[in-house]
Amino acid sequence: QVQLVESGGGLVQAGGSLRLSCAASGSIFRADVMGWYRQAPGKQRELVATLTSSGITNYADAVKGRFTISRDRNTPTLQMNSLKPEDTALYYCNIKDIWKTPRPGDYWGQGTQVTVSS
Repeated sequence: QVQLVESGGGLVQAGGSLRLSCAASGSIFRADVMGWYRQAPGKQRELVATLTSSGITNYADAVKGRFTISRDRNTPTLQMNSLKPEDTALYYCNIKDIWKTPRPGDYWGQGTQVTVSS
């Protein structure tokens, strides 16, 4: 098994910054695609940012220019700047091992809470 644990969340005022990290343990895996997702109360989980093993990034329109995803060893980090109250959500680390057999790997952490006050 692969276990992911997010850290770095907390309470911050609007305009502030946070850096989220994702620690991995357990079985060996290939991080073909790594990313961050978030879910606010009453809303569906949504993509925040992804990063492929070749370095291609993808960001949600709502966070472009403010958030930056990067690689720390084999897991993603998320630098969040100019935070807004609407960024308040539970943030999840995700890693996809798309070539794993017999079925692809899709690993998730339990989430870290980010709360942005006005």
